Amino acid sequence: MAVSLLAREVSDLCLGKPALRSLPLTATVAEALFALKNSDDNFLSVWSCDHTPKTVTGFQGDVDEDECICVGKVSIADVICYLCQDDNLLSPSSALKAPLSVLLPKIPGLVMHVEPSSSLLEVIDLILQGAQNLVVPIKTRLSSSNSRRKQQQKLLVTTNSPTTIHGGREFCWLTQEDIIRFLLSSIGLFSPIPALSIDSLGIISTDIITTDYHSPASSAVAAISRCLADQTSVAVVDGDEGILIGELSPLTLACCDETVAAAITTLSCGDLMAYIDCGGPPEDLVRVVMARLKQRDLEAMLQKFKNSTTSLVSLSSSSSSDEESGTTLYRSGKYSRSMSYSARMVRRAEAIVCHPKSSLVAVMIQAIAHRVNYVWVIEENCSLVGIVTFCNMLKVFREHLEPQPMAQKS
Repeated sequence: MAVSLLAREVSDLCLGKPALRSLPLTATVAEALFALKNSDDNFLSVWSCDHTPKTVTGFQGDVDEDECICVGKVSIADVICYLCQDDNLLSPSSALKAPLSVLLPKIPGLVMHVEPSSSLLEVIDLILQGAQNLVVPIKTRLSSSNSRRKQQQKLLVTTNSPTTIHGGREFCWLTQEDIIRFLLSSIGLFSPIPALSIDSLGIISTDIITTDYHSPASSAVAAISRCLADQTSVAVVDGDEGILIGELSPLTLACCDETVAAAITTLSCGDLMAYIDCGGPPEDLVRVVMARLKQRDLEAMLQKFKNSTTSLVSLSSSSSSDEESGTTLYRSGKYSRSMSYSARMVRRAEAIVCHPKSSLVAVMIQAIAHRVNYVWVIEENCSLVGIVTFCNMLKVFREHLEPQPMAQKS
């Protein structure tokens, strides 16, 4: 079944993908935060590169190649979770001077390098073994220009600025979503599997992370960090029956600015969902956050929060004036990041849900449409059953991509 897909290579899935913008492992948290705020990307890759000249036996002189490896990726959500630590709340400015490595999860195998000639089966196996992102070299006009390569490499070494060139090559992410999209384009080859319910396929996972709607948001920081690594979210539930109210999504936090750490420190999970919603933080919650920061003597974070909310009020007033005059205000990455949410990517705290009898193909389409790696599974009364992830889906397709043994002739 679906034998024609066995010949597919990773390069087929990377056509047209943009080159990774990245930061060196030697950068600080502050430098990463600045780069993220001024980027159109919610995540930047982090690279460890050895730029020392190397002498290879049999060659005269030094070899003009760098040993570079992608060691992870960071987002503003990582910075927010980092700033929520007790010591960092007391002195956020000092915390931002720490090396970028403090943001990276200590989980091996989350990011893997693969060659463009790798097969579809090989990359699916890597994901099922725990890889969340695959790094694939690509060819672009920039990577083929020696002068531009050296110019970008010099910029990286001297300023810790984002670059796309590593070891003379450019790279792209290959994500779980990319593979699911590719399989969806050939979904008819897997018939009748896609029409079966996720319940009958046994892919509903009960290994989920939940938090109570009324519990302090600070109690969910460790869970949010884990979900960042797993590319899922924290389900916010209410009541003894576990009614799903919403979620605390790292993807939503990645569209915020770092002062959301103040909201996490002072609000409940339910209030935090309202605070990070795409419409921006309600003024009453802003006042609550400032009052509670003052009560806890977190003066440094309070001042940082005040500066951020002052900008928010100013920008919101300008936006309202423009709307009244019939003018559309264009929001660049820098503009939207200067507020506590991003207008570039509308991600609400509402959870994306399906039911146990939903078909596999319907859930695939639902997840892709909302740009998430998972869909929550609920009963008719909204009680939480579990979660279906892209990884769960890939297990089903992997079984049917296994090469069939040739029948022996009698």
